[in-house]
Amino acid sequence: MANENGYFELNTGAKMPSVGLGTWQADPGVVGNAVDVAIKAGYRHIDCARLYLNEKEIGFVLKKLFEDGVVKREDLWITSKLWCTDLAPKDVPEALDNTLQDLQIDYVDLYLIHWPARMKKGSVGFNPENLLPLDIPSTWRAMEALYDSGKARAIGVCNFSTKKLGDLLEIARVPPAVNQVECHPSWQQQKLHAFCKSKGVHLSGYSPLGSPGTRWIKSDVLRHPVLKTVAEKLGKTPAQVALRWGLQMGHSVLPKSTNEARIKENFDIFDWSIPEDLFVKFSEIEQARLIRGTAYVHDTFGSYRSVEELWDGLWLII
Repeated sequence: MANENGYFELNTGAKMPSVGLGTWQADPGVVGNAVDVAIKAGYRHIDCARLYLNEKEIGFVLKKLFEDGVVKREDLWITSKLWCTDLAPKDVPEALDNTLQDLQIDYVDLYLIHWPARMKKGSVGFNPENLLPLDIPSTWRAMEALYDSGKARAIGVCNFSTKKLGDLLEIARVPPAVNQVECHPSWQQQKLHAFCKSKGVHLSGYSPLGSPGTRWIKSDVLRHPVLKTVAEKLGKTPAQVALRWGLQMGHSVLPKSTNEARIKENFDIFDWSIPEDLFVKFSEIEQARLIRGTAYVHDTFGSYRSVEELWDGLWLII
């Protein structure tokens, strides 16, 4: 559960702030300012990834904030992710070292396998010929070594289905602390949510607003009548309602914005709640996944021959 201070306790005992600034598709040149604004507005959780190609800029901002005494390193929660090209066990430590160098920090609070998919070392883009067979147990052992070293204070995964997470838990010496997945009122992930809770794995929701700024995703999450009605009744915005719904569901949320007003608005979700009579209306929302992962599916290359196989059947609606 989240407490009044806005965090969730992980299976490591660490306390992860319940609202993090997402940095996916935050362009170089603007992401640094977004991080600066967010931290000064009270955010203490920044969600990064090697794939986003903006960790170096974020690192410069973090260094200045530390030097200026705005915040201490130990007061921040910084997540990063291992990209698909670095899943070979020998490449995992170097990948984290590169991230730490760019972010100008000595450790990450959480390091995640970005996708259950592997690509050729050094490859760029999503050419299917770069897809390789997956060996999650070997990669996970390398992740566990990072945890042992202290360079990653917690380790976890992204985009893992219930089955894939269950398979990992069977072989893990250090269980994943987090499964970061798409989660919003139009893709509520109730079965995965229940499974994670039963296993002590925290579910963290990316695209909690439905990625409204993403050009290639047609998203109407914030325009759904339920969100609009609840927002109107509570005097909040649909985005605030979507985020508050997430916290009341029991998962952390990672809204991305580079707009100063919206960054602050997205953080104003702690001193109010959605009453039960309105909360139940969210169960009426038709469910549909936005991020399908088709780039990891191919007839010949990689580990998945269909989208159903990638998501173990739960790919369109539940």
